Amino acid sequence: MSTRNPSWELYRSFLAVVGAGSLSAAARSLGLSQPTVGRHIEALERELDAVLFTRSPGGLRPTEAALALRPHAEVMAAAAQALVRTASGGAGEVRGTVRLTASELVGAEVLPAMLAGFRELHPGVDIELALTNEQEDLLRRDADIAVRMARPTQSALLARRIGSVRLALYAHKTYLARHGAPASLADLAGHSVIGFDRIAPPTAIARGLGMELTRDLFALRTDSDLAQLAALRAGFGLCACQPVIADRSGELQPVLRDAFAFELEVWVAMHEDLKAVHRMRLMFDHLVAGLTAYVRQSALLTGAAAA
Repeated sequence: MSTRNPSWELYRSFLAVVGAGSLSAAARSLGLSQPTVGRHIEALERELDAVLFTRSPGGLRPTEAALALRPHAEVMAAAAQALVRTASGGAGEVRGTVRLTASELVGAEVLPAMLAGFRELHPGVDIELALTNEQEDLLRRDADIAVRMARPTQSALLARRIGSVRLALYAHKTYLARHGAPASLADLAGHSVIGFDRIAPPTAIARGLGMELTRDLFALRTDSDLAQLAALRAGFGLCACQPVIADRSGELQPVLRDAFAFELEVWVAMHEDLKAVHRMRLMFDHLVAGLTAYVRQSALLTGAAAA
């Protein structure tokens, strides 16, 4: 490949085409015309002296050269977005943008009330919320602050352990009225259980249950936490759930309290370089306070002491 330095604009179009699979879809996502994106790809190929895409019945297929470039271009994209966020407000000002990442369930069911409270206190701060069950890379600034249900593994992070939330098995009262409650873990085989599809649960859950967890156990298989919760609320069957979330409707009832026990650690983390940015630190502290209250409420519902 060439040692030239193509502009970020060309890499931005490259990433859009890799993600979308066609020039037209990439152009729509970028707000550009299709010919413009096409010229960007041609220019990048000339600059790098490499073929990046081949045409296929399904659209544009990235070559090996393109796949090798992609992670480096993604780092550039994350840095560019972080640059814009950092420039959106001075280090000592309470305005600008904060980008958060959390799991699907936490982002949709736990954080909204906390973020609403933060916005009332600091209306000059805009919030970006990325929901993913994969751990975003805080060091390359995919997000500014992360709420995680496991200990962060990266160094150079300011991380605070809030405590732990004990999961329990729940079922909707209409399901229990129709099918009764299992008396033991062995009885789960005779019930409709909601669980994973392609992504296996943490091995610690299987150890805590003392039984092997396979896809065959589940009558409904989905890797979406929100889909599992929706099915639980609809009365499909039994599913693990956080007590505070389950308690909200009054329709979900715990089952096998003594047999099923698994705890998720709750952490808040951000890059340590951001602690001097006032809005970042305010959001970090706000989340710590809100999640501390959440963990305490969970402990009261399960009868377990928050760690």
